[in-house]
Amino acid sequence: MTNIDEAVKILKEGGVVALPTETVYGLAGSINSQAAIQKIFQIKERPFFDPLIVHVSSIEQAKSCTHHWPTCFDILAKEFWPGPVTFIVPKNDSISETITSGLQTVGLRMPDHPLTLKIIQELHSPLAAPSANKFTKTSPTDYQHVKQEFPDLPVVDGGKCQVGIESTILGLENNKILIYRPGMLQKSDIEKTLKDHQLDISVTYHESPIAPGHLKHHYMPKRPLVLQIGHNLEKGHIPNTIFKNPLYWDIPDKPAIAARQLYSKMRELDKETHSCLIFKLKEEYLVQEDFSGIVNRLIKAASYTSPKNFSNKT
Repeated sequence: MTNIDEAVKILKEGGVVALPTETVYGLAGSINSQAAIQKIFQIKERPFFDPLIVHVSSIEQAKSCTHHWPTCFDILAKEFWPGPVTFIVPKNDSISETITSGLQTVGLRMPDHPLTLKIIQELHSPLAAPSANKFTKTSPTDYQHVKQEFPDLPVVDGGKCQVGIESTILGLENNKILIYRPGMLQKSDIEKTLKDHQLDISVTYHESPIAPGHLKHHYMPKRPLVLQIGHNLEKGHIPNTIFKNPLYWDIPDKPAIAARQLYSKMRELDKETHSCLIFKLKEEYLVQEDFSGIVNRLIKAASYTSPKNFSNKT
C-alpha cells in the first residue's frame, strides 16, 4: 500500500499511481510529465484516440487548464464540486494533446476524496487519471480490484468508492449543455441549479467521441454479461452455450446502492465457475432518470441484451 508522501514522490518523478475517488479508482499521472501520460496509455492498453480526464483540486486550478471557463460551468462546479461531474472545455497549452487525443478540448473534474485531493494539492499539478483497469474492462471500485489487475502498481488505499460509476460528463455547444455520458448527477439536478441562477440553458443527452466511455462496448467483465430487461429472458436470441450454469443478480431498487455495487458485483461474480452473468433489470428503471447512468453502463458492459431490440433511451 502506498501512502500520500510516497504517491506524491512517484508522481513528481514521472511515475503513475492508482488513486481513490468517489466514482472509481483512477490511474494517475502528472499532466506535466509526458512519460507518465504515455505510461497510463501503455498500462491500460488504451488507444490514443480515447482522451483522458484531468483531475484538479480547486476551481481555480481548473481555470488554469483552459482559456474559457463558461459561467454555467462555474455555477455548476460551485454547486457540485468536489463531486462526480466532468466539464469539457477548451484546453490551453498546459494540457498536452496526448491527454486530449489531439482534441482542442479537455475534461476537468474535482474528485470527492480527501486523499486524492491532498495529493493533487501537494503535487501542485493536476492529474490525468482514467479508471485503473484495462481498456473496455470493468472499472475498479476497491483497492483490491486494482491490485488484482495490476499487482506491481503503487496504489493508495482509500477504501470502497462511494458512488461506484464514472462521472457525468457535460459539454457546452450553442448555449446548450450536452450530457455526453450520464452518471449519478442527474439532468434534473443540473436544470434546477441553472434555473435557480436565472440561466436559460437547455440540457440534453448527446453521446460524443470527445468524451471517454463513448465506445459501443465498455466496462465489460471477463465472462459474458446478459442484461435481462423485465421478467422474460428471450433465450432464442442468445447462443445456447451461454446458458450453461448462469449466475443471476437482481439490480437493487435504489439507484445509489445499485451504482455502488455494480462493478463490484461484476468482478465478484466473474470469479465464480459459471458460464455467464445474467443481470436482471426491472423494465420501469429504463425511464427513471436516476437509473440512466446505471443503464448506460449495463448496456455497454453486456454481451447480450434481452429483449434483443432494446436500445438505451438516454
